[in-house]
Amino acid sequence: MIIGVPKEIKTEEYRVGIVPAGVRLLTASGHRVLIEKTAGEGAGISDQEFKAAGAHLASSAAEVYGEAELVMKVKEPLPPEYDLLRPGLIVYTYLHLAPAPELTAVLLEKDIIGIAYETIQLPDGSLPLLTPMSEIAGRMAVQVGAHYLEKTQGGRGVLLGGVPGVYRGQVTILGGGVVGINAAKIAVGMGAMVTIIDIDQARLMALDDIFGSAITTLISNPDTIERSVRESHLVVGAVLVPGGRAPSLVSGEMIAQMKSGTVIVDVAVDQGGCCETCRPTTHDQPVFTVNNVIHYCVTNMPGAVPRTATFALTNVTINYALKIANQGFDAAIAADPALAKGINIYRSHVTHETVARDLDYSYRPLDHILKG
Repeated sequence: MIIGVPKEIKTEEYRVGIVPAGVRLLTASGHRVLIEKTAGEGAGISDQEFKAAGAHLASSAAEVYGEAELVMKVKEPLPPEYDLLRPGLIVYTYLHLAPAPELTAVLLEKDIIGIAYETIQLPDGSLPLLTPMSEIAGRMAVQVGAHYLEKTQGGRGVLLGGVPGVYRGQVTILGGGVVGINAAKIAVGMGAMVTIIDIDQARLMALDDIFGSAITTLISNPDTIERSVRESHLVVGAVLVPGGRAPSLVSGEMIAQMKSGTVIVDVAVDQGGCCETCRPTTHDQPVFTVNNVIHYCVTNMPGAVPRTATFALTNVTINYALKIANQGFDAAIAADPALAKGINIYRSHVTHETVARDLDYSYRPLDHILKG
């Protein structure tokens, strides 16, 4: 199989879809890997390193898309890439389709097979290809929030850890999954007063076992969210519905009650966001203010730490790429139910139930399509 890796074009996105070790694994199995020149530079990986691993270098994205049978990316295709898509091409990347009707329509029109990293799901419910980026985004969320709380950044001028004799900063984390637990690790490590709110009582009990008295756990309902948001210096949006839009938990009215100069970091923004006032931002213009509350809503947070993120991503994506390349698409998804759950688009059909529901498409189970 020919595997293509284009250079990412999202604003200040420095990750790349594979590392040299991944190239070696694919080429050792007899596959051809085509990588756009300079695709790895942002992550500190040179063209020479890719060549030494067995990759062939392409002069343009058009060449990559034109030859590849399977395209490995980090972020979803953007408008300049739409015309490069062709029928039957397998696009293997983070798609986040539920809040992206235009992209979904294009993929359907172009007859693409779209495999979303974020919906490949193991029997225990875990999302192995989303986990490492969620870990990074969760840890970054508190670092970023602490930065924007500084007065020089327009913030309230609060040090999350405080100092002896002064109140510590208060952090509320909405969601106790992978993003939430990693945000809590950093916030607790900084010395902040941390509250985690989640809808799952069993999850809260597990978090209590992990953190003990270092955090407060609350069951999610409008009252606990409103009170915690109002009293917080930093709110981290960390909710997740696999493949679907994030629920809107923080209303504009709640934002209006927050203290001037406080901060919201909505990690869920790439799934529509869990804060009513949030909208997607980029690394070059990461924040905006609503009612004097700073909103950080960058949709590709791990892109700011591309070397760490690229290696972490390849660790989890390469094995599924090998399955598809070695076995062929049909055999690979038939043999691996977790991989099958990653198929969001199969040619002209939406094959992920949550995506179909959120975008008002007819849902076609993949196994029904393949059986004819």
